[in-house]
Amino acid sequence: MNARTVSMGNARGTLKERGHDIYETPPVAVEALLRVEPLPPHVWEPCCGSGNIAEVLRAHGHEVTATDLVADRIDFLMEWRAPQGVEGIVTNPPFKLAAEFVRHGLALGVPLVAMLLRLNFLESVGRSDILKHGPLARVHIFEDRLPRMHREGWEGARNETSTTPYAWFVWDRRYNGKPVLNWIRARGRP
Repeated sequence: MNARTVSMGNARGTLKERGHDIYETPPVAVEALLRVEPLPPHVWEPCCGSGNIAEVLRAHGHEVTATDLVADRIDFLMEWRAPQGVEGIVTNPPFKLAAEFVRHGLALGVPLVAMLLRLNFLESVGRSDILKHGPLARVHIFEDRLPRMHREGWEGARNETSTTPYAWFVWDRRYNGKPVLNWIRARGRP
């Protein structure tokens, strides 16, 4: 594997093939989060893609400001402030930029930041500032696998289930203590 190839489960894709790292979030992942996490009324989804997260949140009564780098040319990492009235960020960021997304969301002063990330996000000395020393409150680990998130434009075989473990990571500025681990299910009850 050369330096420009990245492993993705059992498949591999070059950085060029991965483009903007758009992997649409399965609606069941958002439904699972809503069963265990009280989200604020107005949230920002800064990587909205085709709108899966925003649609589920809106269906549950949340006001959602949905923006996207590709569709709207709004680069979350370049924003100086959150949209008016936003009290939380809920997104599935490009994994290669996930730590920067968390740090930026916290720097914007938003009270709650929830990100759908690979479980191996926990494995890093370079992220200890946001994992051990930041306001990481809860990690909701999927005990069953999410449906496969194929990258945008993927035309190969489509597996129904991912081989990658995922979790919702929730940073809460009001929380003080060690992160709580919680197991949730994509299908059915928490």
